[in-house]
Amino acid sequence: MYSKATETAIAAMTRLAEVWNPQQQTRLSASDIAEQRGLQRPFVSKVLSTLSQAGLVSGTRGPGGGFTLARNPADITLYEVYRLFEREDHGNACPFGGGICGAGEPCSLHDKLVNIQLSVDELLHETTFEEARKAYQEGGLRPTPLDTPTDDRRSFRAQDPRIR
Repeated sequence: MYSKATETAIAAMTRLAEVWNPQQQTRLSASDIAEQRGLQRPFVSKVLSTLSQAGLVSGTRGPGGGFTLARNPADITLYEVYRLFEREDHGNACPFGGGICGAGEPCSLHDKLVNIQLSVDELLHETTFEEARKAYQEGGLRPTPLDTPTDDRRSFRAQDPRIR
């Protein structure tokens, strides 16, 4: 659904939202975020730089430095992060087998693909990082440790059942 850069950016933003407090700006280093999310530090640093340039996070160097959200997590949507790292495809080619989507008879997947795109758009535009803050601070939810077996859990990622 999205690239590793987008996934890393969402993970970093989610972690910053979890510790966000308007009265006390908790700052986390790129190393902290990388370690806590099981990510590569250089890549997290690069992603945080992009997020900072976009005005989504603010960073401070030196002792006591680190990153914090630049705005209230309730005011930052997933789409704002997504658009920094993903190329939006406004093409009209039919993904089922060529031709122009919407011209002539719709292909057998047309309605399903339209519904998927509408759902993704709704998720990106209507979901804010406030959900992560609330889940962590008010709901007590914590990320599953990286060494937890996942055989009995369903991942959020789509997986081909033929591949094991």
